Parts: sequence; C-alpha cells; structure tokens
Amino acid sequence: MKIVVTLLSITLFVSCANSKETNYTASTPAASIVRKFLGISLTDSIDFIRWKLSLNDLTYSLECNYGIGKPNTNGFYNGGKKIAFSGTVKRNNNTNTYLLQNGNQTLKLIELNSNLLHIANNDNTLLIGGGGWSYALNSITPSAANQLKLIAKQTTFKDSIAFQGRTPCGVPNIIPAGKECYKLKWYLVLYGDNSYKILGTGYRAEGGKRGNWTINTNNAGRIVYELQDETGKAFIHLLKLDEGVLIFTDEKGNLLVGDHDFSYTLNRKF
Repeated sequence: MKIVVTLLSITLFVSCANSKETNYTASTPAASIVRKFLGISLTDSIDFIRWKLSLNDLTYSLECNYGIGKPNTNGFYNGGKKIAFSGTVKRNNNTNTYLLQNGNQTLKLIELNSNLLHIANNDNTLLIGGGGWSYALNSITPSAANQLKLIAKQTTFKDSIAFQGRTPCGVPNIIPAGKECYKLKWYLVLYGDNSYKILGTGYRAEGGKRGNWTINTNNAGRIVYELQDETGKAFIHLLKLDEGVLIFTDEKGNLLVGDHDFSYTLNRKF
C-alpha cells in the first residue's frame, strides 16, 4: 500500500511540474453567460470586466475587476468591484476548448493559438462583443504566431456586413511612427460588390476611407479579408474567426495580441 501511495504521489508531482501555466488579460463586455460564471447579478450596471487569468491543464485562478467605466481613464468609478477565485479545468484537445468550473457554473474558452483564447457559447460559437470591448483573452507574454486552431466557413452576402470595435494602436499602416495613440476605434462595412468603407480613429480627418477588398484563402483554408489601398496593395488583413468575429493580423499572417484594455478583434454589428 505504501508503494502505491508513493507512486501516486510521484505521478501527481510530475503531472503538476509538467503543467505549463499561461497568463492572460483582457477587458470584455458582460454577457449573461459571463455574469453567471463570475457570480455577478444580471441586473448590475456594468460597462466592462477586466480579467487576469492564470491557466494550466488542471486548474486556473482568476481575478476580475468590473463596474462603470470612468470617462477619460481606463479604470472604474470608485475602483469598481473585485472578485477572485480558482477552480478546475477540463481540456478537450479535439475541439481546442477549456471548460472552467466555478461551482455549478462553467465557462468555455476556445484556444485560437498559443497567445489567444476566446470566450464561447455552449455550441462553440464565439461571443460577439460590441463597439467598445471584445471577448478575446490575450497572453501577457506573447510571441509571434500565425497558427490558428479554428477554421471558419465562408460567408456569402448580397448587400453588406459591418464590424465594429476598439483595438490597441499596433495595427500596421494606420498610425504614423511617433504619433501619440491610446486606442483605435473602428467601424468597417464590407459591401457585396467588393468595396469597403472604414470610419474611425485613423480616418476622421478624411471622413472615412473607401476602397476595394478581396478574400485570401491561401493559408490552410483560412479566410482573410484584405483591404486594398489606392494602389491595389493590401494594407489591412482581417482573419475570420467566426461569423461574428474578425481579428487583425500582420502581413505575415501573425495574429495580433492585445492587452488588458483592448483586443485586436472586431465584432459584427449586422
């Protein structure tokens, strides 16, 4: 019996030692599925939730700050409210999903790649954010990665589809080097005739930008909307994650990783 106990102890020790912890951060909206998992009342007034998640194959620990955003800051009125807890994780390698357990509530996260997680519905569709915040969680120690563990289906539309959001300032070709920037606001319409219109931070003085777009499916079936400039060169690359979510990439296809304030995802409006 002592031998069995010793072997079990060694196995558990090795398993924990080999379990790699990854830390993520984000600011997200407060959908009901998120509120229920966090134990937040569905009637509380909340602008956004700020996350600090430590995750490995067996357990997680989570700290959240939430409340009404204080204008002209990245914080909350009166510091907001805080919660912290830990729990167990169930990993499904076939679907690249994590199930976080908190009492009788679960939260599903889909692993996009080594840098990014995205909060999902029970049917594995990605939660769609709004014009302010998205549901992507960002590694605090990212490395360049063009891998994607989620393949979206082609969208067909006759008229138009629109996406909105706020991102950090690292989208290539938008903000000139040395110019001060805290965030980028986006409103993008893709029209069925392969033209586009962009409204937002980078194009306020011009009253928006128009041009043509194409779809690039050269990389393992991934669907990338490429927005072209006046010369026909692609200057914005948006990778489709789901029917309702796009993510910015660089020219090499690396998925851009956000920070504790904003992610590099855009959310479908219509």
